[in-house]
Amino acid sequence: HWILNALSEPHVLPHSVPESHWCYQTQVEPSNFTCLGPDKWGSSCQKDNQSPINIATAKAQVDPKLGDFQFSGYDTKQKWAIQNNGHSVMVLLEDKATISGGGLAARYRAKQLHLHWSNVLDMGSEHSFDGERFAMEMHIVHEKESGTSKNKNQDHKDDIAVLAFMVEAGCKKNNNFQPLVEALTYIPRPNMNTMMNQSFSISDLLPKKESLKHYFRYLGSLTTPDCDEKVVWTVFQEPIQLHENQILTFSEKLYYDKEQKVSMTDNIRPLQPRGQRQVFKSQAPGQLLPLPLPTLLAPVLTCLVAVFLP
Repeated sequence: HWILNALSEPHVLPHSVPESHWCYQTQVEPSNFTCLGPDKWGSSCQKDNQSPINIATAKAQVDPKLGDFQFSGYDTKQKWAIQNNGHSVMVLLEDKATISGGGLAARYRAKQLHLHWSNVLDMGSEHSFDGERFAMEMHIVHEKESGTSKNKNQDHKDDIAVLAFMVEAGCKKNNNFQPLVEALTYIPRPNMNTMMNQSFSISDLLPKKESLKHYFRYLGSLTTPDCDEKVVWTVFQEPIQLHENQILTFSEKLYYDKEQKVSMTDNIRPLQPRGQRQVFKSQAPGQLLPLPLPTLLAPVLTCLVAVFLP
């Protein structure tokens, strides 16, 4: 499993996979149905506590324990390694950073970040808020540090902590993301990797610090096989903004296959039933309310106005 391969062996590229490997729905037909789309994923993928889910923002229950995160090493700037792993693009974070607080019962070490996207700008996120999807979703994957857990019962439901950020199209180029976007040109095919040509920190990619108080929390799974149900999810409410062209570069430069016939896009698992699970939300001062549609349209209108201004 590529997420866990990256956890245990950050410097090892996953072996190339047989044709009958799992894939996203968009790859099923081009592969002549030899790869297994999401409805045929095995292992834990058919269980009840799966991810992603739709988050009904008004129904999420305020949990006073969901306070501020402590981010350590998130401000360290360096040139990161990035790879096309045949399912996404992954930045190897080399255990350089940790998170704690935020209602987590342990300290977690950052292993990798990757993204999910579509070439349709409101179809690229895995999670949704009140049925609304975003252009992309970024996942920062952390593994629990042994010996740091406050939980006495080791049930493994929170072995992995994923920080999820929605990405929406704005009118300005996000310069902090540009080293990552530019690196995509050098890794079009699966198993290719490169070093980014500029240094940046993980924090550089995130929304402003103040907004990181606002988030949702639930227990779920990895969104790729084996879909292990051992993830504590934190889904932040404030989206990251990238220029539309930066977002579309992912679909234009990357391919699922070494022949470069199938563009890497729509690498998204369909929504899973929430079932009996409760979704919680942080109680930050001035809690962000669900965004009304005019607010969501504002960036688009601003872009349009900017185009017509002399």
